Amino acid sequence: MPVTSPTRRALLGLGAGARRFIELAATPLLPADYLDLINPMRAGADLRGRVIDVTHETQSSTTVTIRPGKGWRGHRPGQYTRIGVDVNGVRNWRAYSITSAPGDEITISARAIAGGVVSHHLLTELTPGTMIMLDQATGDFTLPADRPVPAKALFLTGGSGITPVMGILRSHLGELSDVVVVHSAPTPEESMFRTELRALAARGAIRLVERFTRTDGILPVASLPEVVPDWSERETWACGPTGLLDDAEAFWADAGLTAALHTERFRPRVVAAGEGGEVTFSKQEATVDSPAGIPILDAGEAAGVLLPSGCRMGICFNCVVPLAEGSVRDLRTGELTSVDPEDPVLIQTCITAAAGPCRLAV
Repeated sequence: MPVTSPTRRALLGLGAGARRFIELAATPLLPADYLDLINPMRAGADLRGRVIDVTHETQSSTTVTIRPGKGWRGHRPGQYTRIGVDVNGVRNWRAYSITSAPGDEITISARAIAGGVVSHHLLTELTPGTMIMLDQATGDFTLPADRPVPAKALFLTGGSGITPVMGILRSHLGELSDVVVVHSAPTPEESMFRTELRALAARGAIRLVERFTRTDGILPVASLPEVVPDWSERETWACGPTGLLDDAEAFWADAGLTAALHTERFRPRVVAAGEGGEVTFSKQEATVDSPAGIPILDAGEAAGVLLPSGCRMGICFNCVVPLAEGSVRDLRTGELTSVDPEDPVLIQTCITAAAGPCRLAV
């Protein structure tokens, strides 16, 4: 049996926060480090938030209430924020829509996806009191700020695409006089905010059209006039799966109404499949097969390679790493980038696929 010293036993008896303080006190620190220990949510510190509450919207989706630190600049309904959470000793950044109205606290809502490290952590592990990292809110999936709100509004959503719309509805229903929400989910039990949406419909605040795809099938966008006859008179906000948004953009374009449609994508539109190939992560001494059409970030993470990441949409640039050798293809544009060891370039792994063997200096 290993022998535990009195000092070791005393440290084990301390809370995690006290042990962390002692560990940091034993290493050289800057004044800001001491301030972060005492008040991590102070103005001037890296932006953090404290988890106030964690509730389940459905069996597979979670709403997290967060009190941001003093550096938080607020948000406009419909915007998203990135959160940084530590899972198994690794800090993971993900972007989530803010589902609450502006105030001292914000909520984000996430549906657990297959293989989703952070979304499953939010669903099963996150607890009130946890400190998380935050980024300032961003995004333009919002009601207009430079003109009056539209007389008629349509929100076309699928799955977790309802999340930014909930932020808008919770904030602006007093200004919106004629609102239609067309929402699709696999089943009633998997439909996020179902009770709240039905309550809004019951009191006449919105007209709600629900579609449960497991029994009814997917509502083709071309059939939208059957359920919303005046759709062409409405300014529209659409958020959901890539197929829904692609079809909506084509449908509105064919009608000459592109300016009336606003879309929010949780994943970039994939234009080019790429060729696929082996990707070597030189600093981690790992080589993985990266199939055509799959972002290098996803292929690397699936193989256990630790990579920087953020929004996973090509917006935040947190996943940028050097491409030291080989060729990759931008999944959004199809553009091919080739380098040799004498002339490395930076690429975004979340929207880039291997186009043959390549090597990343990470």
